[in-house]
Amino acid sequence: MYAILYKPDPDTRPNQYAVVYVGHSDNLAEEGFPFKHPRAHCWVEQAGSKWKVYICTFEVAGGGRSHREAIAKELIAIYKPHCNTEKYDKAWKDEWIGKYSAPTTGPLTPRGPDESPR
Repeated sequence: MYAILYKPDPDTRPNQYAVVYVGHSDNLAEEGFPFKHPRAHCWVEQAGSKWKVYICTFEVAGGGRSHREAIAKELIAIYKPHCNTEKYDKAWKDEWIGKYSAPTTGPLTPRGPDESPR
């Protein structure tokens, strides 16, 4: 699993990131990751420079391709990343894990021990 982020307002909010792409892969090197990826041009355009693109990865322990795909679809439904061409509706129900919403390609809220959600 991976998410591509950038800082929409690095000067005044240096700890906030926006999700611009969510994906998964069996082998990141085989798909030209990161900057030969088919959507990399969109990531760089959103961030303003390839040096301002942040890449987050997560290995789904014991999760196969279908499990990663389901996670990616749910993250795409929540964050609505600008650079993903596919769009999905949220699948989980609020009573399963609680209600959650995220701004469309907006900054993520920092949640460190000394920071509270804004």
